[in-house]
Amino acid sequence: MNKIIQLKDLEIKDYKETWEYQEELFKGIVDLKIKNRREETNLETPNYFLFVQHPHVYTLGKSGDLSNLLLSEKQLEAKGATFYKINRGGDITYHGPGQIVGYPIIDLENFFTDIHKYLRFLEEAIILTLQEYGIVCGRSEGETGVWLGAGTPFARKICAMGVRASRWVTMHGFALNVNANLGYFDNIIPCGIRGKAVTSLNVELGVERVNEAEVKEKILKHFSILFEATFEKFEIVKQQSKI
Repeated sequence: MNKIIQLKDLEIKDYKETWEYQEELFKGIVDLKIKNRREETNLETPNYFLFVQHPHVYTLGKSGDLSNLLLSEKQLEAKGATFYKINRGGDITYHGPGQIVGYPIIDLENFFTDIHKYLRFLEEAIILTLQEYGIVCGRSEGETGVWLGAGTPFARKICAMGVRASRWVTMHGFALNVNANLGYFDNIIPCGIRGKAVTSLNVELGVERVNEAEVKEKILKHFSILFEATFEKFEIVKQQSKI
């Protein structure tokens, strides 16, 4: 089993280009697994982890309700935002500057074959990261992601999650609000959940800006411990890739 995860920080990238890049990496792993099965080989499958920040964009999961987007096409354009219906689980969410997005594209057969455990480990990596900043947070029963004040009238979501998995290969991932402009969440019913707020780490800490590089380092530390994995930086150069 290959427990090395190849890490790449895409910095700020268009959502659609990044989605296509994810699909390219995802397909490469799946194709290799199919080859192994058909040819009875045992070639090692790679694992990837992408960090990125997107320009303002709203995405709707495959089971989501379009009515949870509260903007018309013209209003989206006026706000400098785009919209995509995509192939992950979950409902609608927002991505934008000041938000750390993580896309683990990994072969779970290198780690464990349990998608629920995978989601709980993603949540746990964020929970442990936020605890290092003195943030009391956790899970909300029946709802994915990471919450503050879960089960109280002051419940607020700080990290959204939505994944896709096929043949035990994952894509999409999490979006942690670190220095996010929360006003953009007013244009949707986040994750299709009414009556619950959204927050950001800088707001909870009462500071203007949190060091995002430091947050990423903490996420990777906890992710590597939970998954018993090692991160290595990588560069993939393919002519057809836009990144």
